[in-house]
Amino acid sequence: MQNVFEILQERGFIEQMTHEEEIRALLGTDKVTFYIGFDPTAPSLTVGHFLQIMAMAHMQRAGHRPIALIGGGTVMVGDPTGKTDMRRIMPVEEIDRNAQAFKKQMSRFIDFSDGKALMLNNADWLRNLNYVEFLREIGVHFSINRMLAAECYKSRLERGLTFLEFNYMIMQAYDFYRLHQDYGCVMQFGGNDQWANIIAGVELIRKITGEPAYGMTFTLLTTSDGRKMGKTEAGAVWLDPALTTPYDFYQYWRNVEDSNVERLLGLLTFLPMEEVRRLGALEGSRINDAKEVLAYEITKNVHGEAAALEAQKAARALFGGGEESESIPTTEIPAAELANGIDLISLLTRLGLAPTRSEGRRLIIQGGIYLQKEQVKEIDYIVTADDFDDQGYLLVRKGKKVYHRVKLNG
Repeated sequence: MQNVFEILQERGFIEQMTHEEEIRALLGTDKVTFYIGFDPTAPSLTVGHFLQIMAMAHMQRAGHRPIALIGGGTVMVGDPTGKTDMRRIMPVEEIDRNAQAFKKQMSRFIDFSDGKALMLNNADWLRNLNYVEFLREIGVHFSINRMLAAECYKSRLERGLTFLEFNYMIMQAYDFYRLHQDYGCVMQFGGNDQWANIIAGVELIRKITGEPAYGMTFTLLTTSDGRKMGKTEAGAVWLDPALTTPYDFYQYWRNVEDSNVERLLGLLTFLPMEEVRRLGALEGSRINDAKEVLAYEITKNVHGEAAALEAQKAARALFGGGEESESIPTTEIPAAELANGIDLISLLTRLGLAPTRSEGRRLIIQGGIYLQKEQVKEIDYIVTADDFDDQGYLLVRKGKKVYHRVKLNG
């Protein structure tokens, strides 16, 4: 059986690791327990989380045991990594509600039956810590000078770093230590932006116990110019279908850059690498075939085969001129609201096609908005019942590929 290290490496996951040869040998000979942390900062996981879930799934398929650690404790402090300002202090009730949503979503991708994987919450040990005992037992092993040299802290020093956030690295390291002591966890995985936090945990375990521990980081989803993927003009790309519809989710992947297709096929699908390379080598207009496979496979993994087929059907209907597809996202508006009309900018924000009125104005000015098949450039355009077809539908298009239908109700 192929070593999962080689699978992760071939598919493009691995960015950095603490002890390469030891990790390679360990994953090829033993069944290890490893963990990935997920702070519940929102009511849904995002596509950024999904990359880590895919890595977790590959590990589980190879016989290793995942621990999905929900950060119900660490999120109360907030990770300063990649942030220019302190994160919002979240109420405990919101944190716990988000944590429950994470658990439900993650169970779709990882098999937690019969101890094949564990789902834990660090709130169970972090929220009730004795602060003085924690400082004496754990804090004594950390060097302030070394912590400040970490990029996650160094980049914040000029703007201001609160003492609250300064504790985050120590808390995450303590998580690894607790999981090592209580569950035999020997590896922590995470996004590449978590490198300093992961090293802190590895070193803490080795200092206190003298036993081996390891860390590995995964590549981040980025565009060709280095920007993080997973954002649209309307906001984040969520795994929850109530926040990002399967159609919009499908369209997001259908519209990725040509140069990113092969990489994303390797990271976010289970297709054999021979097929990944074949699809990635397609040129010209044929790369659209590969994008369609990419969009279908990821949507199938996240939302199921039925939803993926519906999204694919809708996309094909639109690109083929069949705008009548029932799978296109649709919003119903009472006919009474159209009695005096509704301004186009308000309609765009209501449909989620523009996150703000200023963005809606920009889209119209730049010629990116179409009603039915006609481009609209008047920022004060008023949409009335006359814009709807005989069946009571109005097709709104943003750019070349984003569609939304409005249906008159009543």
